[in-house]
Amino acid sequence: MRKVPIGGVEVSRVTIGGNQISGFSHQGDERSREMRSWFTTDRICDMLSAAEEAGINTLFARTDAHVISNLTEYWRRGGTIQWFAQVTGAVYEDGRPQDRWQVWLQKAADAGASALYLHGGIADYWYANGAIALLEEFGELARPRGRAVGYAGHTPAVHQWVRDNTDADFQMCCHYNPSDRTASPHHISHGESWVPEHRDLMAATIATIPGPVVHYKVFAGGNRPIREAFEFMGRVVRSGDVVLFGIFPKDDPDQLTTDIRLFEQHVEEPLRARAPEQSGGARRY
Repeated sequence: MRKVPIGGVEVSRVTIGGNQISGFSHQGDERSREMRSWFTTDRICDMLSAAEEAGINTLFARTDAHVISNLTEYWRRGGTIQWFAQVTGAVYEDGRPQDRWQVWLQKAADAGASALYLHGGIADYWYANGAIALLEEFGELARPRGRAVGYAGHTPAVHQWVRDNTDADFQMCCHYNPSDRTASPHHISHGESWVPEHRDLMAATIATIPGPVVHYKVFAGGNRPIREAFEFMGRVVRSGDVVLFGIFPKDDPDQLTTDIRLFEQHVEEPLRARAPEQSGGARRY
């Protein structure tokens, strides 16, 4: 699989995400519990191994004790997949205070992350509430740790600010904005919406971003047609971008290989057929 450079790191064009491992399904509480129950350490390791065999070299996953322990075990078993770490504060169901995101940024670096990026919900929340100093602080603290640095976000406004005000190595652009993060940055299990117009607005912003973009929630958390999603990717994913797929092998053991085949068909093959000056988006890199 072709790889592209992001902040000094070579990243496969197709990557996988960690939401399923952590039980964030975007399909309700029961589905989330099913994922948490199914993803034992052995099954996590099996999925990561299958991804590497298919040419994928990068996992995007949150920074918490669950992810770190399972990744550490996978690396102990000989796996080499690299980790782009989503930095956020830990959330406790019993109401205890959250750990500060700065703590988890350092834990991600200490645990071997190849990149550090700010959780999209937190970026949305800070931007909506005028906490620009916190957005700046993230970059200031992440950069000296020698990792690639990025910002995720669900709204075009966040990414326009990042584009114009930071030296981020990459931006993680969500194809959908499923919930309002103005009042809270956290994931919700009910009432999310998956509006195609949000995707169109994000695509217009992606075209103006000069550096690499990571396209995520491209399947609307499993809530919209897959084939149509690939057709849209074929129109907006540029030659220096990567895409992030969520995988749940319990549903379909061949899900990953099917997604890679469709990505090749709808994104890579059309890019190769175009003139070089048309394939790079806002600029060629």
